[in-house]
Amino acid sequence: MGLFPRDRNLARAPEQVELEVRASDFQLPAERVQVRLDAFLKLRLPWRSRASVQRLIQEGFVLVAPAAPGLGKALLEPEVERRAARNLRHGARVVVLIPPELRLPEVLADPGELVILYEDADALAVDKPAGQAVHPSGRNLAGTLIQEVHARYSEGGLLGVPIRLCHRIDKETSGVVLLGKGERAHRQIRKQFERRTIEKEYLALVHGVPERDSGTIELALGPAHASQVRMKIAVQEGGQAARTDWRVLERRRGFALVSCRPLTGRQHQIRVHLAAIGHPIVGDKLYGEDEQLFLRNTRRELVTQDLQALWLPRQALHSQRLAWLAPTSGERCEAVSPLPEDMREFLERAARG
Repeated sequence: MGLFPRDRNLARAPEQVELEVRASDFQLPAERVQVRLDAFLKLRLPWRSRASVQRLIQEGFVLVAPAAPGLGKALLEPEVERRAARNLRHGARVVVLIPPELRLPEVLADPGELVILYEDADALAVDKPAGQAVHPSGRNLAGTLIQEVHARYSEGGLLGVPIRLCHRIDKETSGVVLLGKGERAHRQIRKQFERRTIEKEYLALVHGVPERDSGTIELALGPAHASQVRMKIAVQEGGQAARTDWRVLERRRGFALVSCRPLTGRQHQIRVHLAAIGHPIVGDKLYGEDEQLFLRNTRRELVTQDLQALWLPRQALHSQRLAWLAPTSGERCEAVSPLPEDMREFLERAARG
């Protein structure tokens, strides 16, 4: 269970975390649960030290509503609790107020930034720029795509139903991202992704010029155990089946623009498949010639020579088109994103030699 409500408005900085003491967290019968307040908070907020948790308690940022005897749930409103050793039982509710200096900034909606490609009562398709994360995580806690969507719709008073991501694309990948409006629409569109009935088409700038005009890559994928990067994927015998159809759209001296249709949805599928046939994507730090570029980039240590070797500062992969069936009407819907400026300019430069 997460720390925040599932469908909260991500454009607004959370002001508090609400937690409940549950016997299932301790694998004990409800009547045997008894835990110190500071120990409970350290369990649920593992990134904080025990000392910092105790400071939060002492400074009045923690409120407790005890469980009612025999009911296993809290009935009273939570009150400030400054005793780190306060015992909690199954059903107690704990509220942690986030100190103002630790809160994330509010996301202000800019009508000119969010590019909407398609919208109806069930779905919203937006054009994500390269370099923007789709959802808050890790170092990317503000300025994400879903936060901008929530900011736009909450400002207009339209966030009456939850708007959720139906899929994700990498931070460096640009193009179409599809979101569902409401629980039913989101669930049904997600099922289409899981059943692989969504039509997906990507554009990629690759190193080298394929001899053939088109082809199919069927290579199983699995974890790249020999890599220093935990998230890296590799062609692997006995891995998950993966298929990508491709065709050449434009040829340049030493480069090509390729259209790819992934018929399976494996992690990094297009990037791994293209690299496996000798045509890695321009700017791909992880699946190019040297994964050390990826590691240096995560440490923000890329130098001018590294950027020159990459040709583009980001992986030149673009989600050009998505097509799906509308949950309500059953009609076919489609969203198309034009080739982004950085990829178009690269092609023009390559044409001039």
